Amino acid sequence: MSTPAEKRRAFRSLHESGCFVIPNPWDVGSARYLQHMGFKALATTSLGYAFAAGYADGAVPRDLMLTHIAELAGACEVPFNADFEGGYADDPEGVAESVTLCVKTGVAGLSIEDSTADKANPLYPFDLALSRIKAARAAIDKTGEDVLLTARTEGFIRGRPDMDETLRRLRAFAEAGADCLYAPGIRTREEIEIVVNAVAPKPVNILIGWPSDLTVKDIAKLGARRISVGGSLARAAWGGFMRATRQLADGGCFGGFADAAPAADLNALFREGRAKRPVV
Repeated sequence: MSTPAEKRRAFRSLHESGCFVIPNPWDVGSARYLQHMGFKALATTSLGYAFAAGYADGAVPRDLMLTHIAELAGACEVPFNADFEGGYADDPEGVAESVTLCVKTGVAGLSIEDSTADKANPLYPFDLALSRIKAARAAIDKTGEDVLLTARTEGFIRGRPDMDETLRRLRAFAEAGADCLYAPGIRTREEIEIVVNAVAPKPVNILIGWPSDLTVKDIAKLGARRISVGGSLARAAWGGFMRATRQLADGGCFGGFADAAPAADLNALFREGRAKRPVV
């Protein structure tokens, strides 16, 4: 099994050139399946895990999320990035405390966002948002671990789609020591290119969580380094589950099972994966 240090080195190297997809599993099974499919790195999804655990997105307690992150980070050979939401605190000191705990889970990277969960004021004020990223950076550095910090600004998915403010924040986060920048919700080629150029040469993560005409090759040509899918894989799984159960509940029909994955294939995959894991 690769050590956390080895995974962290591999994760950082992925950000140095090219473009890679970092899909988001929500449990150990989905993580191992994605590893089996050949993805070089994975990321947690706060939404996907929240739904699996019976919470609304953003409502999972910090200790429960840390346990989940540690479980996934330890279950695979590939590096994991933690969707660590807002760092489970408003103040920079609280963010630093949470980040220190997250580093201990063995993750190769983590992200901190600037959203407040307050619909009236969905983003932290600029100075506070910047102080929170500085605190996260300092906390990682204090651990001595080479954990990659992604800074997110959420305006485009929180009802504040202001490109000028988005760029202002991303540039400031980059100056504050963020290793990767992320503005979820930008969708067009023009928007992606603007963001990539604004923070170059630092890498940019692009979220594609909806049907899109863009391909991985297209996004790579625009200069992005990393592509994530957020909670979309989890929502796709929920979609199949809900359609099948609706047929069963409403009409007493079993047609929703037609596209179910063969149990024999999954058994073979997970049996092989278990056999390769060391006994401890």
